[in-house]
Amino acid sequence: ERGITIDIALWKFETSKYYVTIIDAPGHRDFIKNMITGTSQADCAVLIVAAGTGEFEAGISKNGQTREHALLAFTLGVKQLIVGDNKMDSTEPPYSEARFEEIKKEVSSYIKKIGYNPAAVAFVPISGWHGDNMLEVSSKMPWFKGWQVERKEGKAEGKCLIEALDAILPPSRPTDKPLRLPLQDVYKISGIGTVPVGRVETGVLKPGTVVTFAPAGLTTEVKTVEMHHEALPEAVPGDNVGFNVKNVSV
Repeated sequence: ERGITIDIALWKFETSKYYVTIIDAPGHRDFIKNMITGTSQADCAVLIVAAGTGEFEAGISKNGQTREHALLAFTLGVKQLIVGDNKMDSTEPPYSEARFEEIKKEVSSYIKKIGYNPAAVAFVPISGWHGDNMLEVSSKMPWFKGWQVERKEGKAEGKCLIEALDAILPPSRPTDKPLRLPLQDVYKISGIGTVPVGRVETGVLKPGTVVTFAPAGLTTEVKTVEMHHEALPEAVPGDNVGFNVKNVSV
């Protein structure tokens, strides 16, 4: 059911091209702190805008969430953006082209002020509730001829949200630099021991690697590396991983 997302949720799926990890950052004002820790890890932001009457206006208003989240994403270094124009089923009339164009114009003008280039942003009219234009082209919006983006790396186009995800440009992964992995959390798991969790920013992490934790200056060996409960031979920049370390207590 529709509700308010509070905790940051991580889950993954595969497209024909990428493994996608979704960091679902909260929409509610009180949870901006979580939002800040969540967004800064992303390669691309998907800004979901509610198309319903009054809902879009609330989000784009002076203190609205749409404005705030777009600004946060850009400020935190997430330079690629996709805009999902959601709840197209609840516009007046339903699946309204005029409403989509109005929202696209407003959001384009705002994100341009922040620093995004609207020409490089895919705008996709969707209904998450009914699945319109999420994975397959919807028959409800015959007026939508698809999204196009232009950027210096080339052009891309498509009709659905999943194709927009496939058009994300992967960042260069600095595997040749020393290992750097900012910790997000540390778990104590009985029978396994201490499991720090975080995202590899530079370098490579694999079992047998000797790592040093700052600022404590503790040095120890990594026993295993896991991502989404699967053991990895190595983790590279961009991977959100948990790893088991010897003889370190929290």
